Amino acid sequence: MASPASSTLPVTVVIPVRNEELNLPKCLERLSRFARVVIVDSGSTDKTAEIAKAAGADFVEFRWNGAFPKKRNWFLRNHAITTPWVLFLDADEYIPLEFVNELSAILPTTSHVGFWIQYSNYFLGRELRHGSPMLKLALFRVGAGEYERIDEKEWSNLDMEVHEHPVLNGSIGQLSRQIEHNDYKGLRAYIARHNEYSSWESARWLRLQETEEAWAHFTSVQRRKYRSLAHWWTGPMYTVYSLLWKRGALDGIPGIAFGVMKGIYFFQIWLKITEAKLTARSLPRDC
Repeated sequence: MASPASSTLPVTVVIPVRNEELNLPKCLERLSRFARVVIVDSGSTDKTAEIAKAAGADFVEFRWNGAFPKKRNWFLRNHAITTPWVLFLDADEYIPLEFVNELSAILPTTSHVGFWIQYSNYFLGRELRHGSPMLKLALFRVGAGEYERIDEKEWSNLDMEVHEHPVLNGSIGQLSRQIEHNDYKGLRAYIARHNEYSSWESARWLRLQETEEAWAHFTSVQRRKYRSLAHWWTGPMYTVYSLLWKRGALDGIPGIAFGVMKGIYFFQIWLKITEAKLTARSLPRDC
């Protein structure tokens, strides 16, 4: 009989990807103790498919039609998961042995239906030990819920749930061990990605003004976030909060750069919201 430290975890790891040949090898090599690993690919043109198949992962192709569901919910709804737990992992997230051992100890007896996960963050090649912590609700029981539904038809270009949270029926815990978050694509990819994210966030903020019911299942963090996005001072305030109050400046140039870039990200969202408002006001009344 296998010892708890070496037993297979009853978890399906789902990794949504597109062109992740730089990050995927390190991600996959940490997953040997999970019952199943699935790559859900959005038309990669690099070596992503070859890397996934060579590692023994299941490979599923996804094509988004612009409507609900997007990538993660599509997988939950259309592919049988035979394990009691599912973990959604990004290709630039790497699971350490300590995290696996914590799951092995907790999952057999827990009454929770999901867990918040902490991440150690890297920027400019260095681990950030200060600043705002990164948390995601990425591990949950199969059947306990799915990612929040947002009507994005005609205004979103993102085929995967990025900022949406799972809406679960039951109590949620938090794991103490961290997952490493370290994107090897570099700063150019980071900036391009966050430009897309800021467009999505501004469009969603505008839609939320028309759909008040969407606020009902928000977490407290989401409520604070979306109430602050339409204010110009949110970006500068985040930078000050991250660098001074959360001591991100102690991480040197990478920490300072990360705090400034996140502040710019929130400022971009405000600018895009402001642009949309001004553009709407300038339209003729009969448009």
